Amino acid sequence: MKLSELMEKSGKFGSLDITGVTCDSRHIVPGCAFVCINGAATDGHRFAADAAEKGAAVIICEKDVGLENQIFVENSRVEFAKMSAKWFGEPAKSLKIIGVTGTNGKTSVSYMLKSVLEHCGYKVGLVGTIQNMIGDEILPSKNTTPSPYELQSMFSLMEKAGCTYCIMEVSSHALDQDRTYGIDFEVGMFTNLTQDHLDYHITMDNYLKAKKKLFRSCKKAIMNLDDSYFTEMSDGLLCDVKTFSVQNDEADYTAKNINLRPDGVDFVLAGVGVIGRIKTSIGGKFTPYNAMCAASCAIELGMPIGKISEAFADMSGVKGRAEVVPTGRDFTVIIDYAHTPDGLENILKTFADFEKNRLVVVFGCGGDRDRTKRPKMGAIAAKYADYSIVTSDNPRSEEPEQIISDILEGMKDCKKPYEVVVSRTDAIKKAVQSAQKGDIIVLAGKGHETYQILKNGTVHLDEREVVAEALAEI
Repeated sequence: MKLSELMEKSGKFGSLDITGVTCDSRHIVPGCAFVCINGAATDGHRFAADAAEKGAAVIICEKDVGLENQIFVENSRVEFAKMSAKWFGEPAKSLKIIGVTGTNGKTSVSYMLKSVLEHCGYKVGLVGTIQNMIGDEILPSKNTTPSPYELQSMFSLMEKAGCTYCIMEVSSHALDQDRTYGIDFEVGMFTNLTQDHLDYHITMDNYLKAKKKLFRSCKKAIMNLDDSYFTEMSDGLLCDVKTFSVQNDEADYTAKNINLRPDGVDFVLAGVGVIGRIKTSIGGKFTPYNAMCAASCAIELGMPIGKISEAFADMSGVKGRAEVVPTGRDFTVIIDYAHTPDGLENILKTFADFEKNRLVVVFGCGGDRDRTKRPKMGAIAAKYADYSIVTSDNPRSEEPEQIISDILEGMKDCKKPYEVVVSRTDAIKKAVQSAQKGDIIVLAGKGHETYQILKNGTVHLDEREVVAEALAEI
């Protein structure tokens, strides 16, 4: 492909035949275009000379790197997104793309909506935290929202496979870094906004502004009217905004007669000209919000309420989201991805209200991430759990003991028993092997992940396997 087909301002290099586009100097092939991106961890401009030595035909950069084949652009992230789309023939234009953003619930909403659309006869692609999918085909996922090149590559595969819709989780990092630049979203969905990623965004205002970028590039917005940030998130938007609620009749779609069961939730969805019963086997106080978000979007996309109800009735749970682990014993083990204060409070409040003996929680906090949420999560565990085991999550480059010390600051006034078990494997085994009849044990933080990130590398850790080992050792 000619560089002039990839870039509007290719100058004297426009006639060059380009063999590829990358922003990673490790992926250089002779004749490619290398885009220098100034990232959070490193500046791609540092690798420009290395890229040229390896045979890059042109270097796209924001500042002078001292090379004859450099091309200056105002924003290299935006340029990389545009070039990636053109490299694959702009496949996003052939898909109806639906974006889901918010602190919690993105994965659950994505899978719910995918199930509904498939039940209505459409082939659907999915881009998300757990995995990427083209219909039933599963592709690995490294980030919630991948790089522009990987994203466009997936769109191309979805287009060729005959997908009508693509549902994608859109992270605040991706929006801030223009990974989704140039994508016209059919619908953008907002679940909620609570504290997370402040190690990156620094302030909640920055976090909100990043999330809000999604709704400046979509035709229609589906938004949670009950969220405390709804007004700020919806203010000034030019797209059509539709709201859902479990509390407020002023919303376009409201959940009525909510019945929370240990094994699921059912409620009546009521809106102007539409009413239907939603019954799902996915448990949790947060499930009505997730289900309302997905169902409201489906209605706005023209799906019949009868089909939507059928789809929810047939739906299975999402891995690592209030996932019940079979034990064959007289206690219950739940695995959940809750890794924020709001997420932990939601999952613990859900099971605190059910009939049980004790509510036991095993949790930690991630290293190299927002430290201010650690004592908050400790205080939440102290408030709702009858017994807490504080352990490691993904400590990354930090010492697990220091992270745990930060968590314990929020548990100083805790009147209920808790203990520290630094090894997450040992902590899970302790919880399972000391379980009493009627206990509900929540393993919070890892969810779908089958690994743990330590200072010296990533190791395998599947909590389902650890539970099975603990049971076998009893």
